[in-house]
Amino acid sequence: MTFNVDKGNETSPPPNNTSNQSAYEASGYCYHVVDGDTIDVEGVGRIRLVGVNTPERGQPGYWEAKDFVEKMCLGKTVYLDIDDAKNYDKYGRILAVVYVDDMNLNAELLRRGYAEIMYIPPSEFDPYTWT
Repeated sequence: MTFNVDKGNETSPPPNNTSNQSAYEASGYCYHVVDGDTIDVEGVGRIRLVGVNTPERGQPGYWEAKDFVEKMCLGKTVYLDIDDAKNYDKYGRILAVVYVDDMNLNAELLRRGYAEIMYIPPSEFDPYTWT
């Protein structure tokens, strides 16, 4: 899958008018939250939130991170800014910044303390600028 779309600032919210929504490589309905840093988007696939890492099942903070992402995404349209430097991780998940309700979800997870920075080059995004 190749994504060739001009983008603006990676921390900017999705455009409010539909004529500008092509600035994001994909969008779709979030129908499942796997955990705090992975969601399933109808018509797109499994999305790994790039630049962040939330606790795994059984670790402290797992449920809080997952619950927050469910509250923010589940049943809503999300907009995806897919990492042009590396589209997929080793598990085949699409790497992206997720925007929902005019919010960069990746950055918000960091800001609220649900996630830690996980920068794995190459990546077009610098999560250190989100905090």
